[in-house]
This record gives sequence, structure tokens and C-alpha cells, in this order.
Amino acid sequence: MGKTEDYEYFLNASYFYRNVFNPETKFFHPKDKHGRFIEPFDYRYAGGQGAREYYGENNGWIYRWDVQHNIADLIDLMGGPDEFIRNLNDMFRTPLGKSKYAFYAQIPDHTGNVGQFSMANEPCLHIPYLYNYAGQPWKTQQRITKLLREWFRNDLMGVPGDEDGGGISAFVVFSSIGFYPVTPGSSTYNIGSPQFEKVTLKLGNGNTFRIIAENYGADNKYIQSATLNGKEWNKPWFTYNDIIEGATLVLVMGDKPNYQWRADLKMVPPRWTR
Repeated sequence: MGKTEDYEYFLNASYFYRNVFNPETKFFHPKDKHGRFIEPFDYRYAGGQGAREYYGENNGWIYRWDVQHNIADLIDLMGGPDEFIRNLNDMFRTPLGKSKYAFYAQIPDHTGNVGQFSMANEPCLHIPYLYNYAGQPWKTQQRITKLLREWFRNDLMGVPGDEDGGGISAFVVFSSIGFYPVTPGSSTYNIGSPQFEKVTLKLGNGNTFRIIAENYGADNKYIQSATLNGKEWNKPWFTYNDIIEGATLVLVMGDKPNYQWRADLKMVPPRWTR
């Protein structure tokens, strides 16, 4: 549209998350009115009821990952892919630090816990897919399968949190089919681990998109290889343009991770550039 000034303004604003990134702790950390990081600070409990003084419904461990539009820059801020992976792993294994009663009394929406991760709230839904961006897609496949089977069973467990707006149900539907839109507004879809042997989607233009899981089975959650329309598919993501004219994605599954499948950092989902 030629509105260069608007473009520059909003592009610059899209990096404002950097203003509250603490390079020492690698968390997003609130500041006081003088621009200083608030200390002392606990990323699990600070923020009072619902963590709303600093975050909202979830604690600092969750908002550590809420840069959906520029995951690659978040990886750079954390020190690279290896450090990014370590931080992701830490989130899934860091304990509550309090009894469940005390933790949920303060942060009642932060439920469905796996460590500090919450399966029950919208700001958390994209997080299991972030391993794709750092060259370890098998960990996304492992996490997605485990989360779906633990927290969305057809029994009294039901849904592990407050299903407002359909976000959690959309996560379950997308992830069960085998992919998820990590970045709203982007045409990129991250591949996870399909929970069905075959799914056919009717696209709005009359075409169909099929996802076939070969060697489908309860234990076969790891992708061994993939093809799209009969051609080798060498990345753990695809775009709208890849499927809109009709497509078939075949994922060959196995019970052990294939550490070679699309672990090359050249194959990770696209990044923004400034």
C-alpha cells in the first residue's frame, strides 16, 4: 500500500518484547517505573492472585514463550538452539514448588500441569511445538502425544481447564489431526504427531487435504519420514500454499525417534527479518 511509515512503526513495535527480556535469567521480567527489573522476583509465584500484577492467569514460565510471531529471535535472545531446548525441557520438569492446593489457590487457571507448563490455558498451547524451531521435532511429537492422552481423555478428566472461546478444543482438533498454527496470521503450520490413521479435510475451495499415518499405532508417535504429494518432505512444517490446491501428506510413523528427520536447522519454520 506504500504506507512505509506505518510499516516501520509496527515492525519496530513488534520487537518491544525485548524491552522486558532479562538477559541474566532469560525470562521476560517486569520493570518498575524507573525501568529497572523488579527484584527480588520469583517467576513461579510473583504477581499476586492470578499473577495479574505482572502477567495474567499464568506465571512467568509460560509468558517466557509468548513471542509467537518471532520464535527465531526468541531463540537468539536465549543464546541459541541448544539453550532454547534446555529452557523448554526445564519448564516441563520444574516442580510447582508448593502444594497443589497452595499453587492453585493463587493461580487457579494454571492447571493441567506438566512441571511449570499448563495444558489448560490459551497462552500455553503453542509451546509444545517450539521444539520444531530449534531442530528437535521428535520432542514435539513426544510432547503432543503425551499431552493429548493425559489431559483430553474420554472420561471424567474431560478438559483440564476453562474452555473459553474454543482455543483448547481447537488445539485438540488440530493436534489430533497432526499439525498446528503456532503463529496467528502466518500461513505456516507445524507438524506434530497425528492421532488418527487417516484424516481428510475438505478445503473451502472444494479441494481436499489428506494426512495419512503409515504404521499407525498407539506406540508409534515418532515420524520416521514424510512425503507430500509423493515427493520427499524435508521439514516439520508446511504452508497454506503447499496444500490449498489439494494435497496428501504421508507420515511414516515408528516407536522410536528418528533423530535425523528434519533436525537440520535449515529446515526449521521461517523467521521474521528486520
